[in-house]
Amino acid sequence: MAVTDPLGDLLTRIRNGQRAKKDSVLSPASKLRIRVLDVLQREGYIRGYSDEQMGPAAGVRIELKYFEGQPAIKHVARVSKPGRRVYSGSQELPRVRNGLGITIVSTPRGVLSDAEAREQNVGGEVLAEVF
Repeated sequence: MAVTDPLGDLLTRIRNGQRAKKDSVLSPASKLRIRVLDVLQREGYIRGYSDEQMGPAAGVRIELKYFEGQPAIKHVARVSKPGRRVYSGSQELPRVRNGLGITIVSTPRGVLSDAEAREQNVGGEVLAEVF
């Protein structure tokens, strides 16, 4: 079955895996998913990821992170959806939980966290928020 929102699917797999206390989850691979995983790893929300074969297609195994038995990601939500895209300039990027969380943004310079986008003075499509 075709997935209409691949990034939403990735975030849901991570959310469900952490609720089920899994060590890792599998997801189909794409360039956007890999870039989002890079941001999550840089910001310390996942331990890492590795390439893996899922039958005839390429996939990614995502190593989930826990702190004292609790998931590192307490809240993850898709902001820009296929039916409603959300764009923001560098100065108007939303702050998640007053700066405790991150916003993942797709910019002309790649997929960045909100802090990196502000530092580079670029805006773009607000993909997701993580806390």
